[in-house]
Parts: sequence; C-alpha cells; structure tokens
Amino acid sequence: MSAALLAWYDRAARVMPWRVGPAERAAGERPDPYRVWLSEVMLQQTTVAAVRDYFRRFTARWPTVADLAAAEDAEVMGEWAGLGYYARARNLLKCARVVVADHGGVFPGSRDGLLTLPGIGPYTASAIAAIAYDEPATVVDGNVERVMARYFAVETPMPTAKPDLVALAERLTPAQRPGDYAQAVMDLGATICTPRNPACGICPWMAGCAARQKGIAAELPRKLPKAAKPIRQGRLWIARVGDGFLLERRPERGLLGGMWGFPGDGWDGAGGPAPLDADWQDIGEVRHTFTHFHLYLRVETASLESGPDPLRGQILPRAAFRPGDLPTVMRKAWDLASARFASR
Repeated sequence: MSAALLAWYDRAARVMPWRVGPAERAAGERPDPYRVWLSEVMLQQTTVAAVRDYFRRFTARWPTVADLAAAEDAEVMGEWAGLGYYARARNLLKCARVVVADHGGVFPGSRDGLLTLPGIGPYTASAIAAIAYDEPATVVDGNVERVMARYFAVETPMPTAKPDLVALAERLTPAQRPGDYAQAVMDLGATICTPRNPACGICPWMAGCAARQKGIAAELPRKLPKAAKPIRQGRLWIARVGDGFLLERRPERGLLGGMWGFPGDGWDGAGGPAPLDADWQDIGEVRHTFTHFHLYLRVETASLESGPDPLRGQILPRAAFRPGDLPTVMRKAWDLASARFASR
C-alpha cells in the first residue's frame, strides 16, 4: 500500500511553499524543521489556500526561528491577524524562544523531544518528526481520518472513532520514506478522497477500499450531530480623541488574548460603563463566529477634540494605529465605523 501511494505522490504531490517535493527530496534536499513547524501551526483548523500568503509573509519577515524569537509580540500578532485562534500565535512565540534559548536554535530531532516544546502537541510533533526528520511517526489530521474511515469502512461516528482511526493509520505507516508517506496520505485526502464526491476511480488505494466496495465511501466518516452554537451579545466603543483612537490591549489569557482591540462590554467579561464620557452614537451591528459561539456586537462611536483619561484602554496616535493588525471581529467593527470618522 505504501509503495502504491508513494508512486502516486511522486507524480501528483501538491506544490506548497513550505514543502520539499519528492523530486527535490530524492536529490538530497532536506526540509527545514522551522518551516515545517510554522506551516503545521498555521494549518491547524485552517485551509492550505488561506495559509499560503501568511506563510510567505512570515518567512520573508522572519526567515529563521531565531528571527521569530527576537520579534516583537505585537508585530507577530499583527501578522497573524485573520488566521484566528490567537493562542496559536502566542504559543508560536513561546516555542521559538524556547528553541533558541534551550536548544541552540535547532528543533529537537525526535517526536518525544518535540513534545517538550510549548504549543506542540502529538499531531504537530508527529508531523515535524516525520516530515523534517524521517521518523516513522504517524501523522493523523482530518484528511487522514477520512481516508482511514473509508479504506477500512469504519462506521463509528466521529469523534468517537478517532482512536480507532489513529491505530489503523499506525498499522500502515512505513519505515521507508515516512515523511513523504505522511504528506502523501494528507494529499490523498485533500485531492482525491475528498469530503464530497470522492474520485474513487483514480485513487491509488481503490482496489482495497472497503467503503468503495460497500458503496458508502461518500457517507464516511459519519459524524455525531453538532450542538447549536450559543449566541453572545454585547457592544464595542470606538472613539476618536484628537488625532488618536481609543484602544486597549486584551489580557494575555482568554479570547483574543494579547491583541489590540476596542473596549467592549457584556461579551468578554469586562463589564462596566462606556470607557469615556462622550456623545456615543449607535451605528449598527457586526457579527462574528468563533469556535464555540456566535457573537453579535452593537458598535457605538464618538469623536472628541480632547477628553479626560479613559476608564479603560489608551489613546493611540493615528500613525501608530494599524487597523490591519486588529483581530477579524475588531476589523469588522472598524470597517463599519471608519467612514464616519473619514467624513468628519
């Protein structure tokens, strides 16, 4: 099975900016563990298409783990804005700094060693160990789970089936070319064994696929019904004071941790009154969906030539305020409000 899959991968491997392709690898080029790690962190719960440009910008600005470790937190969080799950960006910096401080700027060369680093869990450790170091570690993402569920016709719904699918994937992981094999299985799930309308007729594993033989490939993996996401509501206050804007840095822990944003109320535990005494105007609502809930926010704006010290946050000069560095929900609010400030 691995030979058939690797032969297909040698012909059909996706070209990605962080990948050393099979031809280059056969010629002796080795993957950079830093680039493998960075791409895997970015790809968690995000698509390849969404990550490509972020990865190129990150590696152009911080080409080595030492460069990233020396970066300012705010600059990294700003470049991350839009990828979501901001705890990943905070862990990215922690991990880079530990690699530089404790490992001489070199990522540990084994799965067990990689698991000692902050922010690196079993999946990411396996991916780096296999792809960068050719350790026969089993890499199981959503694509691999789908391939295993179909090949072995596992009808237990997700997420209950996860341990069984990992065990099945471990059975198939070869000792030869484990890094290419790991990427090949993920490519198979992403390009042929797709969630809808799998292209079974051109799959290198079609002959032994139990779900194909049963005619249920497109139905797998089965999933338990998802609970409806709750809705949270609140408001944001966006104030221009002189030539600056009122913003606050959110606490390191929690939602949007460590990032700049507009003061809010009711949805993030902050509570309290408006951050400034002003003639606040309600200009509408923005909506955003996080992993576990939907968020509806009323947006209020005010313009002051000068004002008292705010109860929350600080006035950033316009030159220091970069809306593109805000997390997505804050950018939505800014997009709603910015025209009002531009017209005054």
